[in-house]
Amino acid sequence: MQASIFVVDDQAAFRNALVKLLSRMQHRIRSFQSGEELLVAVEEEVPDLILLDLKMPGMSGIEVLQSLRPKGCDALVILLTAYGTVEDAVEAMKLGAFDFLIKTVDLETLEPIITRALDHILLKRRVSYSNEHEADQYQLNNLIAHSLAMRTLLIQVREVAQNPTVPILLLGETGTGKEFLARVIHHNSARAKGPFVKISCTTLSPMRFERDLFGYERGAFAGAERRKLGLLDQAETGTLFLDEIGDLDLVMQGKLVGIVQDRVFRRLGGVEDISGDFRVIASSYRDLKEEVAEGRFREDLFFRLNAMSFIVPPIRNRTEDIIPLAKLFMMKYGLEFRKEVTDIDPKAVAALEQYLFPGNVRELQNIIERAMMLCMGTILTSSDLPGAH
Repeated sequence: MQASIFVVDDQAAFRNALVKLLSRMQHRIRSFQSGEELLVAVEEEVPDLILLDLKMPGMSGIEVLQSLRPKGCDALVILLTAYGTVEDAVEAMKLGAFDFLIKTVDLETLEPIITRALDHILLKRRVSYSNEHEADQYQLNNLIAHSLAMRTLLIQVREVAQNPTVPILLLGETGTGKEFLARVIHHNSARAKGPFVKISCTTLSPMRFERDLFGYERGAFAGAERRKLGLLDQAETGTLFLDEIGDLDLVMQGKLVGIVQDRVFRRLGGVEDISGDFRVIASSYRDLKEEVAEGRFREDLFFRLNAMSFIVPPIRNRTEDIIPLAKLFMMKYGLEFRKEVTDIDPKAVAALEQYLFPGNVRELQNIIERAMMLCMGTILTSSDLPGAH
């Protein structure tokens, strides 16, 4: 990564030595002899990284650091000093400094620190891009809904997303996209800036489920050496998604009643009730009414979850969405496999539209992924579609 780095130090010899080192590392460098000069410069350009002397005439490094954030400057800052104190280091970290280093004659020791800082910047950029891309793919206006069934469902989802507290139950066959729809609701609600926290009711044992969900206090059980926050804590201000809740045993179901109704819980080993601020969305491929009638699902939990419920239709009942979804997956895997496959031939279209997709959208995605691996041209053909015949 070629970075933009600002160097601020009142000692010309040290400043020039830093500039020489960083230039040799192929970075773009600007240097300043005072904090005041730096603050003027960041009005025009925000660098990736600032190396900032702590003790300077005029503004100190700490004072400069205090002034940077109100200006919207999100550059990483490494403070440098020849005679720093523990108090200075603590204050610098509180103000958001990335690191605090003692100046040495051997500047080569700075190289790994600079490299670590730039790796941190790259990671932040990737996470930011991922978050932005994730938000885009869940926006209601970007969703594929050519079929009447999906258009109707999304109209209803748009309305319920605006109520940030009502529990929601999503029903439908495996692979229809219940988790995807839960994320759509989250990203189109007032909770969009909060976390989306998922817990599987199928893959975890009852003990693991309870510990992961509620968290625990020190000494709650053998091996609990310190307090651990649970997923309910992590879901604060966001959404808790209970995936396939119909697979949960009756004892664990009972522990969820208060969470769904009042969003109140207690950590394992705790003595105080904790009030949370999150929405509960649950999904199930099972018919929960039938499960209640058979005694396999708690009626009180079902009624609380069923305040608002949606049935996600299987893809065989929304044929109009098959080819648009297939082309979306073609685009995704075209980028991943670096292939320019631009269309689907008529025979392949017919094969896809006539196939019943027992695995629903998930199976369609898997079929297109394999087809994109096999495809040698720019058009996807029926011979590229193993399993969809």
